[in-house]
Amino acid sequence: MEKQIDIPLREGERIDDLLTQNLHIIQSPEVFSFSMDAVLLGRFASVPARGRVLDLCTGNGVIPLLLSTRTKATIEGVEIQERLADMAQRSVAMNGLQERILVHNADLKTFHETAGHGMYDAVTVNPPYTPLTGSDIKANLHEAIARHEIHCTLEDVVQACARLVKQGGKVSMVHRPHRLADILTLMRQYKIEPKRIRFVHPRAGMEANMVLVEGLRDGKPEMRIMPPLIVYNEKGEYCEEIMTIYYGKPGEGA
Repeated sequence: MEKQIDIPLREGERIDDLLTQNLHIIQSPEVFSFSMDAVLLGRFASVPARGRVLDLCTGNGVIPLLLSTRTKATIEGVEIQERLADMAQRSVAMNGLQERILVHNADLKTFHETAGHGMYDAVTVNPPYTPLTGSDIKANLHEAIARHEIHCTLEDVVQACARLVKQGGKVSMVHRPHRLADILTLMRQYKIEPKRIRFVHPRAGMEANMVLVEGLRDGKPEMRIMPPLIVYNEKGEYCEEIMTIYYGKPGEGA
């Protein structure tokens, strides 16, 4: 990995290390900081060794940065919020990855009009989870847009994935389990056949609070339920698999 490049920060921003990789990312508690769901999606998603990968709702670009350690493919991100897209673009530049990662400040609903249909080998997305009700929107608009379906619904997201991924390409998503029926219904509606599902549980014996789903464009029906991923053990510490996802196996990393 190239040496970190000095990048100017805006008010309230900080630079964090990105897991074990020799990568760094610009974050802001006032605007956006990534969470575990993005990290788990970055490890769960199937990506080609080469080709083109697209991350929708990219936020500050955490998933493209993580995927850059797993593939030699070119990676693009789409983020509708100008402030977040700018953070992502500066993080890419800070890590010297401009030739491999490109972040677009664009609307996923219309991105296919410039990018073209079926241009990507794989698409990942960590979309807003909560339907818009108007009763629980926070004062922080950046957080509200990231968490609530203000600029895109779940159907908008799935339709965008279907437009952008190639036939035989894979679409990977992280979401909340209570939306799983909607996710699977919409995937089939837009010809993305669900292939892999993995539930994430805070602790053994507790209900899942995240679900990872992967589908295949124009695939044949056949779905696998993967072993559950448990986050914390009985001591309240990260389980071994979570530790490996975050920090790598012994001897791996920076």
